[in-house]
Amino acid sequence: MASTGASNVEWMEREYNARAAIPDHPQIFARWAEQGAQVRRRRAGLIDMPYGDDDGERLDFFPTVHRTSPLLVFIHGGYWRSLDKSDFSWIAPPFLDAGVAVAFLNYGLAPRVAVADIVRQQLKALAWLYTRAEELGFDRQRIVVGGHSAGGHLTAMLMAALWPEVDPALPADLVKGGLAISGLYDLEPLVPLPFINTDLRLDAAAARRLSPVHLPAATLAPLVTAVGALESGEFKRQTQLIRAAWPRNARADIEVGGANHLTVCDVLADPGSPLFAAALELVRRN
Repeated sequence: MASTGASNVEWMEREYNARAAIPDHPQIFARWAEQGAQVRRRRAGLIDMPYGDDDGERLDFFPTVHRTSPLLVFIHGGYWRSLDKSDFSWIAPPFLDAGVAVAFLNYGLAPRVAVADIVRQQLKALAWLYTRAEELGFDRQRIVVGGHSAGGHLTAMLMAALWPEVDPALPADLVKGGLAISGLYDLEPLVPLPFINTDLRLDAAAARRLSPVHLPAATLAPLVTAVGALESGEFKRQTQLIRAAWPRNARADIEVGGANHLTVCDVLADPGSPLFAAALELVRRN
């Protein structure tokens, strides 16, 4: 790492600016959007269901034929400021075929919405799903949350949530497991980085308050982590930080060979991959 302050910021921006390190990221995003549209045309689902009043408070739900299926809730990444749940519908089919219902959550995007409010929106979404389990057709006692990048952060925040304080009717162990892929669990390194914090507007105190590594997990629910082998050292370090912070929760840790910060998501939807197998085991263990 460079020794001067300016050089250190430049180095950290290279480490955390995943898109800049993936020249074909526009093509990847376009492919994801088309694959997602194909799935929504071919698979039955409830699309853009409102779980709140904000425009971003929408979710998609894909049921199985069994009303007692476990539920995988997936939260998209995009540094809390871009992308959409619809870009990831293509993750659902292999889980649906394995008997797992899947929900995809949206949230308001920065800079319009602060990261703290995005966390609150995800709390609201999960509570909404829990209370409507019978209506939607899944087992409310078998909810597992997963997410990529910023969604990995939000996954950990939901595992740290004190659900009875959100609503006394909610159980403390609402989340039965977490799958965090290429997540950000310590937000403090982002504060001096203009490429992202111009939109997030985090100060050091807020970054610490919103960092799962500084929060205890609310239960002993298992946490499976994953990161692409081609990702930066900082993204790999972030994964190890949450595992060290939550040793009683940490289970499998998968380094996905040949995958970068984006293509690691493709591997999740590959039924022959170790990442898919670990995710399926996590969902089915309850």
